[in-house]
Amino acid sequence: MNTVSALGKRRTPVRPARILLHVFLAGTALAWLAPLLWAVFSALRPYSETSAKGYVSWPDTLNFDNFKNAFQQSDMLHYFGNTLIIAVPAVLLTLFLSSMVAFYVSRFDFRLNLALLLVFTAGNLLPQQVIITPLYRLYLLTDLPGITASGKLYDSALGLVLIHVAFQSGFCAFVLSNYMRSLPHELTEAALVDGASVWRLYWQITLPLCKPAMAALATLLSIWIYNDFFWALVLISTGENMPITSALNNLSGQYFTDPNLVAAGALLTAIPTLIVYFVLQRQFVSGLTLGSNKG
Repeated sequence: MNTVSALGKRRTPVRPARILLHVFLAGTALAWLAPLLWAVFSALRPYSETSAKGYVSWPDTLNFDNFKNAFQQSDMLHYFGNTLIIAVPAVLLTLFLSSMVAFYVSRFDFRLNLALLLVFTAGNLLPQQVIITPLYRLYLLTDLPGITASGKLYDSALGLVLIHVAFQSGFCAFVLSNYMRSLPHELTEAALVDGASVWRLYWQITLPLCKPAMAALATLLSIWIYNDFFWALVLISTGENMPITSALNNLSGQYFTDPNLVAAGALLTAIPTLIVYFVLQRQFVSGLTLGSNKG
């Protein structure tokens, strides 16, 4: 008994390399959190106090007035609605179309399946700034009378939805095709023998098995599209049609900008992305670790 208790009390010696690793990881985490914590600190302080005492000073007043003012002055609820009109259809269309491409190139053998996947993936290699000029002219020349409020593809939510679908489909098709290749081909063969159509094979058999990968991609797409600023800035001219990322411009004056107010507005715009992540956290993590324990 004494020997067993003595062995139980023994502890594995802590190596210096492990201590250094933990110190490095803690320092890296603090470095990543420092801007966020500083933004929260600035948003909770009135600008009058900051201008009088400086940013690096002990606060006398901490309140949520900046958050309230930022929400009201920027008309944030309206821009949240604009973003939902763009992000939700863009995410759903991207997942739907890319899953169809991935299903075709991964479950059927033909000569050009790899070339087709490379064509979709190659679109993600082009910098956005390279194609913006011809794309801008194309949007101006595309007339959509009665479909969009502007009568053109330019300055419309539909235009932003289409460009997001075009740019994100390649990456999603690549990820989903790799995941679908890991599914047993016996499922496809058995379903075809039983007389299942190609659509049923895709919709009722293959797609339900891809839920972890689809959830991970849905999380990434929601964050990427929600945080987009470049396409909205170039392809939208009417301020009322701008997404939430452009609403922060309403907090900047012509001659003066309250940085504490802008910090509060930036934190408010980040709330929906945090909600999406926490709701899909389990599926997101499981989707990222797919195949990690396969030999």
